[in-house]
Amino acid sequence: MAILAGFQSGTGVMTTYVALLYSIVIEQKRRVVMSDLRALAKGIGCRNVRSLVSTGNLVFEAEDIPVPAIEQALEKAFGDFHGKHVDIIVKTASDWRRIVASNPFPAEAEAQPDRVGIRIMRDPLRPGLADFLRPYQTEGERVALVDGHVWVHYPGQISLSKLAGQLTPKRMGGIGTARNWNTVKRLGEMLD
Repeated sequence: MAILAGFQSGTGVMTTYVALLYSIVIEQKRRVVMSDLRALAKGIGCRNVRSLVSTGNLVFEAEDIPVPAIEQALEKAFGDFHGKHVDIIVKTASDWRRIVASNPFPAEAEAQPDRVGIRIMRDPLRPGLADFLRPYQTEGERVALVDGHVWVHYPGQISLSKLAGQLTPKRMGGIGTARNWNTVKRLGEMLD
């Protein structure tokens, strides 16, 4: 059942995409298995499907079709298989390379890659969001909005951050998911 086949552009041009699950937690004691996630992507017509670690990150190829069509197809396949909806954000390889290159905290990411994160948004955030987040920043935390995504440098423990708790779809005004610099960089390397 190749759902994406109905969206084929007819050009035969293949594009590489990155897909990010909002969450791999299905139930309290049940998580998404990456082999199942890869199989779901293959089942809708994705090719050369690879996953990065066990946190819901995929790289795959498909015909050059609108990203929302791929997101909808992946979310439907996921919901049909797991009985639960999970938001899935998809970016083209060129969009992902721009994300990697836009890191506003390169020195911090090099020194402590797990302390630099990004909330990757499906749709760009409103420009005034940095002002909304400022009161929640503590212990030298810094925020930068770049191309509609939120980058954060956490010099302290992320689990103690008041800022991290504000980076939710409701407060951000849109669907997004967080990844640390290690993951962002490694997904970029998988595209080469």
